[in-house]
Amino acid sequence: MQFQPYPLNLPAYPFKLRQADDTTFIFDEIRKKFLVLTPEEWVRQHIVQYMIQERGYPKSLIKLEGGLKLNSMQKRTDIVAFNSRGQKVLLVECKAPSVKINQKVFDQIARYNIVHKIPLLTVTNGLEHYYCQIDFEAKAYHFLESLPFYSSL
Repeated sequence: MQFQPYPLNLPAYPFKLRQADDTTFIFDEIRKKFLVLTPEEWVRQHIVQYMIQERGYPKSLIKLEGGLKLNSMQKRTDIVAFNSRGQKVLLVECKAPSVKINQKVFDQIARYNIVHKIPLLTVTNGLEHYYCQIDFEAKAYHFLESLPFYSSL
């Protein structure tokens, strides 16, 4: 069954969609190619556009679906943003809108961040968004109201 795009709790963007047989594809501006439109990809493309258009994150400093090794297992991060010095500043975990944001999802991004050590984490299913600032020295974290602007990082 094909995924039907629907509004998320993010601004609407003019995505390039393409149909081939029973499959819908969405153009990914970062990877410069069409990808199968799944519920998670719908969320990922929205949050990327939000980062770029509303929060000023440079397209060239965003990496999608990067690999990482965790306990010798290969995993994939959804979105990592870098600063102009090449340091990782934001890790985003995207889930399909039907996936409830719960402790298990936070545990997943926390495990990924053991490897990355990124100070800003975001978890979203397109409907709910959580932004968290990590203080590695104090071994503490606190939630933020919104995604910080790139210029403030």
